Amino acid sequence: MKQYLKYIKPYLVSFVVGPLLMIVEVLGEVLMPYFMSLIINEGVANRNVSYIVGIGLTMVLTAFIMMAGGIGGAYFGAKGAISFAADVRRDVFLKIQKFSFANIDKFSTGSLVTRLTNDITQMQNLVNMALRMMLRAPGMLIGAIIMAFGMNPRLALVILVVGPLLALAIFCIVRVAFPRFDIMQKKLDFVNSGIQEALTNVRVIKSFVRGNYEEEKFSRANDDLKEASLNAFRVMILMMPVMTLAMNLTVLAVVWFGGKQVIAGEMLVGDLTAFITYITQILMSLMMLSMVLLQSSRAIASARRVQEVLNETIDLTDDQARYKNLEVRRGKIEFKNVSFRYYKDNHEKVLENISFVANPGEIVGIIGSTGCGKTSLVQMIPRLYDADEGEVLVDDVNVREYSLYHLRNGVGMVLQKNVLFSGTIEENLLWGDEKASEDVLSAAARAAQAEEFINSFIDGYDTELGQGGVNVSGGQKQRLCIARALLKKPKILILDDSTSAVDTATESRIRESFSTSLKDTTKVIIAQRITSVMDADRILVMDEGKIVGEGKHMELLKSCEAYQEIYYSQMDKEAS
Repeated sequence: MKQYLKYIKPYLVSFVVGPLLMIVEVLGEVLMPYFMSLIINEGVANRNVSYIVGIGLTMVLTAFIMMAGGIGGAYFGAKGAISFAADVRRDVFLKIQKFSFANIDKFSTGSLVTRLTNDITQMQNLVNMALRMMLRAPGMLIGAIIMAFGMNPRLALVILVVGPLLALAIFCIVRVAFPRFDIMQKKLDFVNSGIQEALTNVRVIKSFVRGNYEEEKFSRANDDLKEASLNAFRVMILMMPVMTLAMNLTVLAVVWFGGKQVIAGEMLVGDLTAFITYITQILMSLMMLSMVLLQSSRAIASARRVQEVLNETIDLTDDQARYKNLEVRRGKIEFKNVSFRYYKDNHEKVLENISFVANPGEIVGIIGSTGCGKTSLVQMIPRLYDADEGEVLVDDVNVREYSLYHLRNGVGMVLQKNVLFSGTIEENLLWGDEKASEDVLSAAARAAQAEEFINSFIDGYDTELGQGGVNVSGGQKQRLCIARALLKKPKILILDDSTSAVDTATESRIRESFSTSLKDTTKVIIAQRITSVMDADRILVMDEGKIVGEGKHMELLKSCEAYQEIYYSQMDKEAS
């Protein structure tokens, strides 16, 4: 938890001034019962109106000072807590942005969302409460105890009986509550993951008429969260009745013994009234401390979850890169005996002994059955994953020797899952080159066969896209993503089955445009359709994580059995 101290230092003024101003309010609260006892004992008993007015004005002035202290304390407390949470949220988000795919795989997306939102909010609430109650509750407790013992030491002994018993009860409640809140946050992860998955894939759910299944699945997760929440809050529910019972019994004891002292002439009525108020303040301060402890039990569980993200070791960095300023200039790709596993403790290799060379400007096609490792292979070029064995070289330099920025800046990728962001079409395309002119933008769209449908929209390039590009078709989405990659003018362009949703004629025109718009760029095309790679300079045929064939179309058609199977199966289907 020490690492959170650095988030406090920039706002140290708020963290100091806030509690100090709360002390001002506490002093007023402690003095008010004393002033009231003076009015009763001196003013009322002696019918001294001027004395009552004088003490009353003092109480009014004290009330205004208390209000100023309370408002100031609340303001600085909120400012400190919100700023603290904002900085933590920023660093968590930045840390996630640096995660490799392997790091992301360790945490579910729903869990990361929960940590960024709910968990940090819990921490913020604790800090806010702590800043407001850190000195207020102990200050009121100590002040009220001093005043109570100063007023009537014998009667104040009641506190020594009730206080320890109440503290023990609070400790037991908090101890039981802590692990339950930890479980509750984990259940919340499952719910958030389920919601995100269902909303992202709502069209698939509807098309397969699986709404009932998803409803049942969500209900189970929601019921689990409900039960976990109830288990946690059942403990919290005990807090208030226990505190109320303790308060009522204590006040009853004070009234009983204090009343006897008043009858015996050993205590004034005003003092008894003030004493009851001090007893109430003592118990209220204990209640505030217990609420802080309960909140802290939940917030600590959240803080540990956030800390897991902040402390996660990023397994893919460029800290040891030898050529930090080196840029990709030619686009040559070479794999030397590369093997790879997703899980390092798994003996099964996703890729095994991969070796090939792609010269600058070449078109390299990769084809093979689903799950044979095609996507994993190309993801190693921009270091989305690192090889377990062997080397991946770009321009005869190991990719580990580049800075991640320069390496990835030289590689354009159109992923299997095309992603567009909320905003206009133009804003999405400018991800490729934020300084691109209208003419350059239009040229990239034409090359990707996207300009025609863009101009068909009323707002053209200013058309707003929904999150994920939900208001365009799959084929349109693919063409926009290709245009975005073309704007980047990369030395290496990777197309991962990125034309699967467009017709063959459109796909052919896109490939033709590459010969002019990306003449010197090395193009790696992963495809399911053999027609997509037939004209490639080099075709890699993959099966079960290995390259089982390499060459041009006609060469492979003669020599590679796996390629023959793919070719004839697809051609026969087209013929029929």
